[in-house]
Amino acid sequence: MHKTGFYTHPDCRRHDMGQGHPECPERLDAIEDRMLASRLLDVVERREAPLASTETLELAHDRMHVAGIRGLADELREQEDAGGMDHLHIDPDTALNRHTWNAVLRAAGAAMAATDAVMAGELENAFCAVRPPGHHACRSRSMGFCFFNNVAVAARYALERHGLQRVAVVDFDVHHGNGTEDILSGDERVLMVGIFQHPFYPYSGADAKAKNMLNVPVPAFTRGPAIREIVDTLWMPRLEEFRPEMIFISAGFDAHREDDLGQLGLVEADYAWITRRISEVAHRHAKGRIVSCLEGGYNLDALGRSVEAHVRALADV
Repeated sequence: MHKTGFYTHPDCRRHDMGQGHPECPERLDAIEDRMLASRLLDVVERREAPLASTETLELAHDRMHVAGIRGLADELREQEDAGGMDHLHIDPDTALNRHTWNAVLRAAGAAMAATDAVMAGELENAFCAVRPPGHHACRSRSMGFCFFNNVAVAARYALERHGLQRVAVVDFDVHHGNGTEDILSGDERVLMVGIFQHPFYPYSGADAKAKNMLNVPVPAFTRGPAIREIVDTLWMPRLEEFRPEMIFISAGFDAHREDDLGQLGLVEADYAWITRRISEVAHRHAKGRIVSCLEGGYNLDALGRSVEAHVRALADV
């Protein structure tokens, strides 16, 4: 039976980087509202995201980096309890509040729990509606709204804990997944394919670091037909040749034409089409196994519609 999991947790809403920040708790509300209105919540199997362990985070991140973020979170809570500040910035775009530590553990925990369920055959695939996102988080650095790299952690988890030999990462966020590339570059067990607007934050990715990276830069205002051609002519041959045993998706929806944080021109039908193409590869080589994790997407209405299209394609409904 085709089952799609839907992982989330209230802790992921409690992380907040300040008033007016685009990566806001309301993103998850927009997704849930759309899933409810479209009756997709009746189709998917809703599951609660568990807390990841620091040991599993260290599959993709330096131990000192993990300890450093935890230390900052502890320090912030102590200062706030003493009447001090309630946010702590680690760069101009990225800040912690007292709930961030639990949120990042839930986000990575969702990706690994989904991996366990898919590997066990309980689910065919899963979407993780979690925040903060992860694909800018490098091995030893948090940046770009991201603290730990949920997809990279889950990919390494599948390789190390489930014994898979080949996993693929697909990233269709408007921004280059520099953190995922930093962690997985050169690991021949992994193939990463992606598209991203260039030149654009984080101003990387145009020159691949390793042969296992196929990240395709595209200019601003590129629309769906051109992206579909890239998928068919560049992504698909590499994915078919690689024959992944599982596919992880960094599902960023900020390449939508209504999203102000990017200047690409995708619409819901494009996300559905890309998802179906990824699913075709998964069914041929990976028993349908896909774990997708939310990355960007900041126009709330467009985000809800795009996630609906993505999950409908995963669930084949």
